[in-house]
Amino acid sequence: MLFLVSVIFLFTNAIEFTNKKVETKKVTYPKYVDYNIPYLTNNFMAFKEAVAFKESQGKYGVINTLGYLGKYQFGKSTLKRFKIYNTNEFLQNPELQEKAFVALCKVNKWILRKDINRSVGKTINGIKITESGILAAAHLSGAGNVKKFLRSNGIQKFSDAYGASIQSYLRKFAGYDVSIIEANRKATV
Repeated sequence: MLFLVSVIFLFTNAIEFTNKKVETKKVTYPKYVDYNIPYLTNNFMAFKEAVAFKESQGKYGVINTLGYLGKYQFGKSTLKRFKIYNTNEFLQNPELQEKAFVALCKVNKWILRKDINRSVGKTINGIKITESGILAAAHLSGAGNVKKFLRSNGIQKFSDAYGASIQSYLRKFAGYDVSIIEANRKATV
């Protein structure tokens, strides 16, 4: 009953407005809208920013409670591998942090090259394995732990002190195009 009263009220009010001259324009909408906006792509830059947001909310000067540093939360031993010894300078140098991330991805891709070839496209523990997921998981846990996970078909698991796991990184960072990264065991910054 209330619905009927509401409809009658709206209809009678609409009649009052019909006496006014109203112009109407025909609106056409495009049949295809390109949603390929740069920040929504799945390229390497989007991959880097997604990892950075997960690690530090994209902040260069962050040190977490375990002592991991910068936008990508590097450990001191990883930085030493790239001959970076001054952590204060590292924290204040965004360009160095970006170069270190790319170099680490190159090294991890070299270390995991056989596992990438064997595993991409497989499903392990309900997770579709992708190259970008593997590289992100290696950033989290190290390439050796990712090898153990993949070669054990998901039996050997790893989680960091905050509870982030190889599986969560494989899932969260799947599907990015990281083909721009060339495997290089001697990558430098």
